[in-house]
Formats: sequence, structure tokens, C-alpha cells
Amino acid sequence: MNDLLPEESALWQYLESAVREVLAGYGYQEIRFPIVEQTELFKRSIGEVTDIVEKEMYTFNDRNGESLTMRPEGTASCVRACLQNSLLDNQQIQRLWYHGPMFRYERPQKGRLRQFHQIGVESFGVATPDVDAELILMTARLWKRLGISEYLTLELNSIGNLEARENYKVALVDYLSQHFEQLDEDSQRRLESNPLRILDSKSAQTQALLDQAPALADYLDDESSDHFDELRGVLDAAGIGYSINPRLVRGLDYYSKTVFEWTTDQLGAQGTVCAGGRYDGLVAQLGGKPTPAIGFAMGLERLSLIVQVLNKVPDSINNNPDVYFVVAGDKAKAAAFQLSEQLRDKIPSLKLQLHCGGGSFKSQFKKADKSGASIALIIGDNEAEQGVVNVKWLRNDIEQNTVNNGELADLLVAALN
Repeated sequence: MNDLLPEESALWQYLESAVREVLAGYGYQEIRFPIVEQTELFKRSIGEVTDIVEKEMYTFNDRNGESLTMRPEGTASCVRACLQNSLLDNQQIQRLWYHGPMFRYERPQKGRLRQFHQIGVESFGVATPDVDAELILMTARLWKRLGISEYLTLELNSIGNLEARENYKVALVDYLSQHFEQLDEDSQRRLESNPLRILDSKSAQTQALLDQAPALADYLDDESSDHFDELRGVLDAAGIGYSINPRLVRGLDYYSKTVFEWTTDQLGAQGTVCAGGRYDGLVAQLGGKPTPAIGFAMGLERLSLIVQVLNKVPDSINNNPDVYFVVAGDKAKAAAFQLSEQLRDKIPSLKLQLHCGGGSFKSQFKKADKSGASIALIIGDNEAEQGVVNVKWLRNDIEQNTVNNGELADLLVAALN
């Protein structure tokens, strides 16, 4: 787990703002829910034999002896919130999004921490593939907004319905059991507990074995196959490029039909930037009426990393003040506070830092320069009595001048725009 320092938070605010604008443009509304949930929620939704439930969850008993878990992902919490608050009654269509910290106990890696931050998007109540396409088009628009489209690749697959997956599991286990000794240790363990996860093994030897394994596509049910074909048709018409990855299965038990990932080769081994898929059975599994659903999640740490690696951070992204107020004298201090508040009233977006703590003009100017401000406003007792302020440009070769207090707001608006 790590701290997010002020110089980093400005970039995160920019990314969150971009996401918020794109999602609002598609009619998605924000939902917020607690960081902790009953442990059973995640066991029922994610699956008891997944790595998350078996190894990675932060689980504890509260003072009443109830088992609680710090959320390792957001979809289960979102479904629980919808059911508990009757958002899905009468097959209502819901377009929702959320953001915040998630927690998994795993080996920390670049862009992958034990407390990490996700933005999640969930759509409920639409069974047709047009909403699958909507989510993918929405992410594509976000990449375009951030200037990183050309560095991301969309991978697609369909994992079919539950019956199709069970039939495929039987064939896959039968094949891999004949080559058990050649599987990596993780895949040997997963062969009984979660064989589909072997498909995305990182072992080159296991991947070579899978080249001759039965293909999931050969076991797809007709409905899932038609759904996938229609989705591809929409993406083709919209000009969204993609590749079919037959080994893309996603790691959670609740997925069905469409699964997708946006990946990049700019971040080394940690190449997944955004991932998701359909989970049409999860709402009923958690006690609601059968409700089609699809969603995705993206990690803010990864998104921040790729924007920085690709030098796509706008120059305007910083926490620097626009204006730094240099003050000397008791009358000047009172006048500076009054004038600062008047400026904030007239220019709500103005970032103004008033020097506090005293000090000489020289030391204050050093702090003004170090702050990154574009302009220093200078006021002493004489200026306070005269109702004027001295304006000094810190980043441009413009001569210092003196301005009446009443004219200062107009000067700053012109200078900073």
C-alpha cells in the first residue's frame, strides 16, 4: 500500500475528471458503497476456489464475530447495493459507475498494489449485445480523450453459457490430465479447482501444451455464438479494431458470454489496462431475479502509469497556485486577506496562495518562485493605505507595475487566460 502525494494527486484528479465526463456522456450515474462487506458475498460471487477468495482477501471478524472482508473488487458490492436498494425491481435498466480503493493480498508489482484503486462500470437489464458494444465504445472514447488510443489493443472472446463451459471443462481436463507432469505448478493445482484459468497461464510450456488443446469456441452454445457475432458486427461498423483471443477467460466465476480486455505493450508484464465482460447469472446467484448484466473495471494506478510513460500528461496538470501573495506589515496583512477573498469571489477558478508565517520580502519571493506561481502580488502597509498592489510576473519578462485593487481582477483574468 502506498501514499499518493500532492504532485501525483493532480494527475489522478485529471484522470478521474476525464472518466467522469465520458461516462456522463453515455448516461452513467455514480454509485458509492462501503469498503467492507460480509465475506459470504464475495465467496458466493467470485467463487470459493479462485485465487482471490483462497489467498488474497483481507478478511476479519468484527466484535460480533461476523466475518467481514475489505472489498477485493466492485461488481459484487454493486449488485448487492442494487438488490438491497431495489434498483433492479421490475427489470429496471441501470447504468452505474463507481470508483475507490480495493484490497488484495498479493505480491506487489509495478502498478499493482495491495490497496489499489479502480473505476468500475456496470450496466444491468439489457441482454442484447448492443450494450456490450456501448461499453467497449465508451472505453475507446476515453482512450481517445487521454491521447493513448494507438497504444492499446482490444482483445475479445466469448466463454458461452454455463452448460457450454461445463462441457468444455470436461474436454479440457481430459486433455490436460494426459500431460499433467508438463503443466506448471499453478496449472496443476487449478486442473481440479478452476481449469479454465489454465488458459491464461504465464508458463510458456503450458501455453505450448494448450496449442493442441480443445478450443472453447468449438463448445459455444448457439445463443452465445450469435451474440458474439452481432457484437463483432457493431464494432466493425464503428471502426473499432480488435483481436480474438481464444484463451481470454477472466479470473472470476461469474463471467459468461462476452469477455474483453484492453492491453498495452508499454508497461511490461502488467499490460492489462481495462477488463470486463458479461455476468448474466450473478444477480440471481445473489438472490435477485434473473437480470442480464455487463461491466468492466480499470485500475487508476495502471492508467496513471501509461499516461506518464507515453508523455500524455497535459502541461496544465499541476497543483501550483496561479498567484502568490507576498505581504509585509500588519495593515498589509489585513488588506491582503480582504483582497484575496474579493479575488476568489470574482474569479472562482483562481488558485491563490497567501503567504503566512511572516518573513522578509526576500524569503517570501523565494517561496513564491518555488511555488510555481505565474504572478506575485506584493503589498506592504503603504500599498494597503493607498488601495493598490504591486504585480510581478515570475515566469515572463514583463515589467512590474502597480494596479488599483478594483482593477486587479480584470488584469489577472487577462494574464492567466
